[in-house]
Amino acid sequence: MTEPIEITLLTQHACGMCEHAKQVLDRVAEDYPLRVSEVDLASDKGQRLAAAARVVFAPGVLIDGKPFSYGRLSERKLRKTLAHRA
Repeated sequence: MTEPIEITLLTQHACGMCEHAKQVLDRVAEDYPLRVSEVDLASDKGQRLAAAARVVFAPGVLIDGKPFSYGRLSERKLRKTLAHRA
């Protein structure tokens, strides 16, 4: 797997679960080629992405533009999903 996996992380200010999600993504990026872009949930773009992906609250995670999760990010679930892509 050489093509980077596009991860969009929808975050909000002072969000503990958002910080946790960033740490999970940092760890997973050691094993998978991730390209992470962070988008503020309060921004126009963030609102559009959240509505399209049905993200109820931060953090929201999209993989290649498709909804993956929101709320506390499960490293195990993310790794399992990425392993199936390989």
